[in-house]
Amino acid sequence: MSGTIREHIKPGIKVNVVQKQDQRTGKLTEGVVAKILTNSPSHPHGIKVMLEGGIVGRVKEIIN
Repeated sequence: MSGTIREHIKPGIKVNVVQKQDQRTGKLTEGVVAKILTNSPSHPHGIKVMLEGGIVGRVKEIIN
């Protein structure tokens, strides 16, 4: 599932995010959502979240 719609993302779910410094390479980081940082209902580049452990990035995919 895509990470561009805010209502699909809830704290506690497992996701792959791309961090700011990895946007050029597209390197993904896996983690569990601690906090949703984007206020708008959707974002074309992915909803910005903070993972447990403090990593911030945009959700590229939701892991079932």
